[in-house]
Amino acid sequence: MVKITCVCVGKVKENYLTDAIKEYVKRLSRYCKLEIVEVPDEKTPEGASPTEESAIKSREGERILKSLREDAYVIALAVEGHMPDSIELSRTLEKLTVGGSSHIIFVIGGSLGLSPAVIQRANESLSFSRMTFPHQLMRVILLEQLYRSFRIIRHEPYHK
Repeated sequence: MVKITCVCVGKVKENYLTDAIKEYVKRLSRYCKLEIVEVPDEKTPEGASPTEESAIKSREGERILKSLREDAYVIALAVEGHMPDSIELSRTLEKLTVGGSSHIIFVIGGSLGLSPAVIQRANESLSFSRMTFPHQLMRVILLEQLYRSFRIIRHEPYHK
């Protein structure tokens, strides 16, 4: 069974998001070994300069990089990444697992995004939209799309 790790910056504080995450973790347990790793976020001061924002992303990036395994296939979630549809994402997952990748790590950055070092370490970058989403909500969206992907791979029905 493939192992999927979601490395995320910050904690989810809203109960409705926590409930949705728990539901998708339960659903995904049939298809993969799922782990969610939370790394501490940095507080961004109001009106932070570009230099301060870069330093914050860098510190968060260092924490992310420490939690990545060398032998894992890393997919960074970034606005500028490749934007597949659900079928294409399922094909990518299937190709990775059939091709011998036994550990896939998805990385979700903090409110400022990911540091260049994390993007550089990633094997690929993935975008769900050109729109910006709260990073806590992005966890739910990612887990839902992973669940949908496994259902597609197994030719199991899923509502559209």
